Amino acid sequence: MQFFNTGLEALCSGLLAAVIAQLIKVITYLCTHKKINFKIFTTTGGMPSSHTAGVIALSTSVALIEGIDSMLFAVSLGFSLIVMQDASGVRRAAGKTAATLNRLVDEFVQKNHEVKPYTALKELLGHTPLEVFCGAILGIFVPLVVHNYNFLISLI
Repeated sequence: MQFFNTGLEALCSGLLAAVIAQLIKVITYLCTHKKINFKIFTTTGGMPSSHTAGVIALSTSVALIEGIDSMLFAVSLGFSLIVMQDASGVRRAAGKTAATLNRLVDEFVQKNHEVKPYTALKELLGHTPLEVFCGAILGIFVPLVVHNYNFLISLI
């Protein structure tokens, strides 16, 4: 089965970049909190953006295989830009809204001495522009390594 210069190379580059981004989050948490938290591996938000790393790696692989003047690259880049805008725009705004709602409910509960009526909403949904940028850098780097140093993949 041929791996290089195929859709399989592009898919694996995207998945690998996303997994590496999530591993970076786990390692960062370990270094800052001195304990391991595997939940971090499956959560959204944080540095770097794994969504961005994955889609930019896919687009970069398509560019390396098909060329930057191909229709497939144009489609994959368009898809990547939408995902990146969503990560830093819509999902980030939803996270800020969740934080505000959580704070309001906590203040209401404390003021009225009531039992908290629901589980707190998840606040870390989106990314800052820096987190998206770092995800993009990772997403460019991973497929360059996969594409140009194919012997690394053959060892796996």
